[in-house]
Amino acid sequence: MKLTVNKSDVIDVLAKVQGLTGRKSNLAITENLLLRSEPDGITLIATDLESGFEGFYPAKIEEEGTIAINAKTLYEIVRELPSEEFRIHEVENRWIEIGNRKVLYHIVGMNPEDFPDHPQVGDLEMVVLPAGDLKKMIEKTVMIAGAPNDKRAHINGVLLEKKEGSQTPCLRMVSTDGSRLALVDQELEADTPALPEAGMIIPKRGLNEVGKFLENEERIQAGTKDNKFIVKKMKETFIIRLLEGDFPKYADIIKRDKGHEIKLERVVFLKMLKRMSILSSETYKGVIFNFRENNLEITATNPDRGESKEDMDIDYQGESMQIAFNPRYFIDVLNAVEEDTVVLHLIDEEKPCLIEGETDKRFLSVIMPMRI
Repeated sequence: MKLTVNKSDVIDVLAKVQGLTGRKSNLAITENLLLRSEPDGITLIATDLESGFEGFYPAKIEEEGTIAINAKTLYEIVRELPSEEFRIHEVENRWIEIGNRKVLYHIVGMNPEDFPDHPQVGDLEMVVLPAGDLKKMIEKTVMIAGAPNDKRAHINGVLLEKKEGSQTPCLRMVSTDGSRLALVDQELEADTPALPEAGMIIPKRGLNEVGKFLENEERIQAGTKDNKFIVKKMKETFIIRLLEGDFPKYADIIKRDKGHEIKLERVVFLKMLKRMSILSSETYKGVIFNFRENNLEITATNPDRGESKEDMDIDYQGESMQIAFNPRYFIDVLNAVEEDTVVLHLIDEEKPCLIEGETDKRFLSVIMPMRI
């Protein structure tokens, strides 16, 4: 292989694939990028065995070939090269030269034949939607991270399904960790192909990597094939192996039953919670929400650090309620809501709290109370 590449064409993708190639797997080859020459460019392939990426970029090809080279090393070299163009040349015995006239690296590669097979997408019906919409859906659901040692599919994955009972075609993503839930709906265009009836569970780690490649001005395609979730851009494709398992039935928990509907200024409430969370720790995570007539008081107590208290005026009528919550969960939700006013749906001290924007109902979060 011998080719010349423009630095600006590949530097961003080399940075973004580090999340895949930097993840430990049973195969050392997955720390490498597979580079394959094409008639008018170069294809880059990366995988962590759970998710795979393939992208095509322009290059001047002098000699065809395929190489496997450490992704981190390649990125750091290209990032620091002073020239706009650089050359990649496989010389002999998998040794690879990278550089230009003044700077030259001599790097050992690996056998490209050891690289895991990369599945081909082929033709299939796919949903078309703005990349920015999918990016927001991902960000608002993967913020609920899975536990590192938890093997349950519904903890490590996000449910993707059709929204039932809706006349307008709609995608829904749902994420949970057992203590909280996030739900995002996104309307689709009227001529969108039919979606699968059954929902699918997509690994959060893979979705997080997909989100890095989504830009607001683009339109992308998404679909499923052979137990894989596929996202296609113009010249880039992400393939994620789906998780096996059942997602919990969540319909009852998101019902807005009769109770208290409390409207709050999002930014004011957010700053209040940030102040009250200063004293929280791994041992003492909760704060107490005291709802009284036209007033909300939040108190935090940590025997190792001290106490704090703050109150704000709210529109609340009813019996007093004292509920413990993890303030970090509320902070995550308030950062995800894009409106000035948020609405809290509360029933009593034992029922979960539902949070959403005042007018935009596409995003909903549920937070379970803690034991006092």
